[in-house]
Amino acid sequence: MRIINRKPSRVTSITLTALPFVATIGAYALASHYRRLDNPADKLLPSLQQMGETFWRMAFVPDKRSGDLLLWLDTYDSLCRLGMGMGAATILALSLGILIGFIPHARSTLAPYIATFSLIPPITILPILFIIFGLGETSKIMLIVVGTAPVMIRSVSQEVMNIPRELIIKAETLGASVLQMIFRVVLPQTLPKLVNAMRLGLVPAWIFLISAEAIASTSGLGYRIFLVRRYLAMDVILPYVVWITLLAFIIDRLLLLLSKRAFPWHHLGGESL
Repeated sequence: MRIINRKPSRVTSITLTALPFVATIGAYALASHYRRLDNPADKLLPSLQQMGETFWRMAFVPDKRSGDLLLWLDTYDSLCRLGMGMGAATILALSLGILIGFIPHARSTLAPYIATFSLIPPITILPILFIIFGLGETSKIMLIVVGTAPVMIRSVSQEVMNIPRELIIKAETLGASVLQMIFRVVLPQTLPKLVNAMRLGLVPAWIFLISAEAIASTSGLGYRIFLVRRYLAMDVILPYVVWITLLAFIIDRLLLLLSKRAFPWHHLGGESL
C-alpha cells in the first residue's frame, strides 16, 4: 500500500502530532543550557524553569503596584478587543458578502472598491485611526476591523457566487422573493464558509491587535511584551508568545467545533484542518 493511502492509528497520530512540539522544546532547552554555561545570568535564552516561575508570578501573584494579576488582566483586555473587532468584521463580511455575491448591481458598485481597499496595508493607516478615534479602545478595534473585514467580505462574496445557479433558478421558479432566497438558499450555504473566513481572519486580527497594543495601550498582551522588551525580559516575552499562540489555537478549535456541530453536512467526506 502506498504511503498516501495509509492512515495512522490514533496513538500514532497523537505521537506524530506531539513530536515537533517535543523536538522544539528539547532543542530550546539544550540551547539554553549551553548558552548559560558561559553566563548563568544570560537573559536571551532563559531556562524552562525560569520561564515557568515567571509565568506563575504573572498569573497568580498580584502586582506590587496595582494589585492586579497581570496575565489575566492582559488576556481579558486583549480578548475583549479581539472579540469586538472580529464581531464587527464578521457582521460586515456576512452582510456585504451576500450583497456583493448575490446582487449584480451591488457587485458592480462595491466589489472593485472592497478589492482595492483590501490591498491597503492596514498597519499604515493606524496613525490615521489614532487621529480620528483617539488612543482609546475604538482605534484598536477599528484596526482589527479594517485589517480583516475586506478579506473576509471577498471570501464570503466569492462563496455566494459559487452557489450552484440551479438552486437559485429553482427558488425563482417556486416564486421565492429575493429576501426569501437570501434566508432560505444563500444563508445556509454561506454560514459554514463564514466560519472558515473567521478562522482565517484570526491570524491577521492577532497581528493587528498586538501591533495596536504595542503602540498605544496601557494593558494587553501586546502592551506587556513591548513594555518588558527594553529590559530584555525574555522570561516574560517567550511565555507570553506561547500563551498568545495557545489562545489563538483554542479559539480556532472552538470555531471548528462550532462548524462541525452546526453544519455537520459541510464536513462530510473529508477531514477538517
